[in-house]
Amino acid sequence: MVDPNPLLPVSNPPYIPLPDGTLVARWRPIKVYLLIVSGLLAIALFVALIGYRGSDNVQPHGNESGSLASSSKQPGSLRPLSRGPAAGVSEKANQQFADIGRLWSFPWNNSMLSWQRTAFHFQPEKNWMNDPNGPLFYKGWYHFFYQYNPNGAIWGDIVWGHAVSRDLIHWLHLPLAMVSDQWYDLNGVWTGSATILPDGQIVMLYTGSTNESVQVQNLAYPADPSDPLLINWVKYSGNPVLVPPPGIHPKDFRDPTTAWLTSEGKWRIVIGSKINKTGIALVYDTKDFKNYERLDGLLHGVPGTGMWECVDFYPVSRTKESGLDTSINGLEVKHVVKASLDQDKNDYYAIGTYHEKNSTWIPDNPKIDVGIGVRYDYGMFYASKTFYDPDKGRRILWGWIGESDSEFADEQKGWASIQSIPRTILLDKKTGTHLLQWPVEEVESLRLSSNEFDEVEVKAGSVMKLAVGSATQLDIVAEFEIDKKALDKAPESNVTFSCSSSGGAAERGALGPFGVSVLADETLSEQTPVYFYIVKGHGGSLKTHFCSDQSRSSEATDVNKHIYGSSVPVLNGEKLSLRILVDHSIVETFAQGGRTCIASRVYPTKAIYGAARLFLFNNATDVSITASLKIWQMNSAFIRPYPNDKN
Repeated sequence: MVDPNPLLPVSNPPYIPLPDGTLVARWRPIKVYLLIVSGLLAIALFVALIGYRGSDNVQPHGNESGSLASSSKQPGSLRPLSRGPAAGVSEKANQQFADIGRLWSFPWNNSMLSWQRTAFHFQPEKNWMNDPNGPLFYKGWYHFFYQYNPNGAIWGDIVWGHAVSRDLIHWLHLPLAMVSDQWYDLNGVWTGSATILPDGQIVMLYTGSTNESVQVQNLAYPADPSDPLLINWVKYSGNPVLVPPPGIHPKDFRDPTTAWLTSEGKWRIVIGSKINKTGIALVYDTKDFKNYERLDGLLHGVPGTGMWECVDFYPVSRTKESGLDTSINGLEVKHVVKASLDQDKNDYYAIGTYHEKNSTWIPDNPKIDVGIGVRYDYGMFYASKTFYDPDKGRRILWGWIGESDSEFADEQKGWASIQSIPRTILLDKKTGTHLLQWPVEEVESLRLSSNEFDEVEVKAGSVMKLAVGSATQLDIVAEFEIDKKALDKAPESNVTFSCSSSGGAAERGALGPFGVSVLADETLSEQTPVYFYIVKGHGGSLKTHFCSDQSRSSEATDVNKHIYGSSVPVLNGEKLSLRILVDHSIVETFAQGGRTCIASRVYPTKAIYGAARLFLFNNATDVSITASLKIWQMNSAFIRPYPNDKN
């Protein structure tokens, strides 16, 4: 049933593609252009002067060390304040520093910038990367596709990069999987998802931005299904298979999900969109992935959440400690809806019940619905995508972790963005409201020598250096216990605490903060504390917060220094626990078995290489803590081009 849904006002006609369309440039009189350019230059100079004169801590200087890679732009050139929204996708530039150039950037040198490249997180050899696309397991190989700019370290010219791995840790780069070579994806081969059919066929649906910047859905499939590396791909001759329906803006129709099989034998997908400020998930059925029927209503929608990008939909088991194929449904299953919110660049999820008959999903708790409740990650983590791994019976989550430095610095080092360590996902059966995210077990194969610190007492207001050697590549597992007598005596408070609005780890309270400072120098002038902060409310109730503080992470002036975090449920009988993966400029943290996660980018100038240290601290005023830690040095992963002489 094709539905002119009453929620979708017919404000614009359905899109009619123009296969042979061309972009026509209309020339204006040269005087007009000269006037416009002159005006823009005057405004830019005025803004630059104001910005410089108004800064007390930024001094003009040149970067005498040169760059690590050739740049597509000359250093010091005027930079745009935005990349992405005009083309119809979310913001890809760090707008806080989007227009910084040579004169106002920190004097990064090659040594500092080289250190920032990670050792065991996936990233291309060079250039820009963003969303994970179409991950799958096929004939013994894990395949990872991603949004990639082959021409520079900034967003633009987006195609699909491709890499394969046997274990999700060591990767081989393959040739580009799909490029912008057709009218229906001329302005970008954007995000998509893979579906493996029961007979083993692979179907790839992706969003293309047409020659008129209209978002359409396209079909692709392997040129040679017998090739386990899936090097060559074919685009369906009848593309696009879906265009924006009536009432949907041409730039608000993107990112098809993995398909799931219904009881009627049809395949069902969801595509993200919005109506005014309501984020929505449109639902389509198909039998052959070429012809589609839009269903009545919506899978779900939440007012005030804006455009839903990279929607994900999948089942989680209520009884088993394993992942589920996307098509599984039943009484012992809950379903997760995830949306990446264009308006705040965060990934939100909610757990609820899927009703196949009317193709709707209802959250278990509307107060923590999609976009207004729980997030995958409270740091930098966006445009995520899960897939089911049939080889090990698990669901795996990928997430894009962007940069939080300046675009100028990214162009100096020649690359931008990494992917998170792949995470397994399970339903947290104890809370019922959260998922448990945990690094895939294969990352433990990189563990080298370890140091253990058992039941170390850390008194209020104290800091202890942990003798672990180099602290640039670490896997840290820690547990904390609070002195119960002191906890009982601690005063109650009606103060509302928030990681992001607090003073960070330097703000002392009766019951926190306490935790670990990573990527610190010897004098702690640079450090990134990861910590718990407990607030004791009326009646003795305890609320635990988990935070990651970048405010003192670097002496550089052109990096974001946010304090990330959220509350984390801690149930009766549970110790406070965390795991931290430190990999040069990325710190991924997992609290209480993965109920709350924080990924952050850190750009120290002194706490690098052999100068990086690790500290244990307790900055609470009223309690001592007992900490037990095991810390591994981590090996580097092999991430390199696939040898051309092998098949």
